[in-house]
Amino acid sequence: MRRAVCPGSFDPVTNGHLDIIGRASKLYDVVHVAVMINQSKKGLFAVDERIELIREVTADFGNVEVESFHGLLVDFCKQREIPAIVKGLRAVSDFDYELQMAQMNNGLSGVETLFVPTNPTYSFLSSSLVKEVATWGGDVSHLLPPTVHEALVERLGER
Repeated sequence: MRRAVCPGSFDPVTNGHLDIIGRASKLYDVVHVAVMINQSKKGLFAVDERIELIREVTADFGNVEVESFHGLLVDFCKQREIPAIVKGLRAVSDFDYELQMAQMNNGLSGVETLFVPTNPTYSFLSSSLVKEVATWGGDVSHLLPPTVHEALVERLGER
């Protein structure tokens, strides 16, 4: 069985994330989405909320498993016998950082990293940018799945 992981914080999951996950789901039998827990960051959505949103918006792919993970991504891969990490690249600036990570991960465990160029429609998109624009009342509905947009608007309304 061909397995890969798409890691990230997904706070919140965007259409750009879904593009990469969806493309990976066509190449692999199982795609694990690893919602990485960063203790030093306070997310807008709790990890459990992110997992539930991702499960909901990836359900139609049929071969995506979503769970959280704390620690090294290579340990997540080892525990699940996942030989490949799939990452989207938006720009050259992403490549510099991601190449270093890919080389470190391969050196630590032999896990390969596959880079997928982001769809040009989403080349500027990040969760941080979406949250910032939405916080100031900007329309980000076209950048998120509808259920994620609803959750974002609701959460920002609570603040």
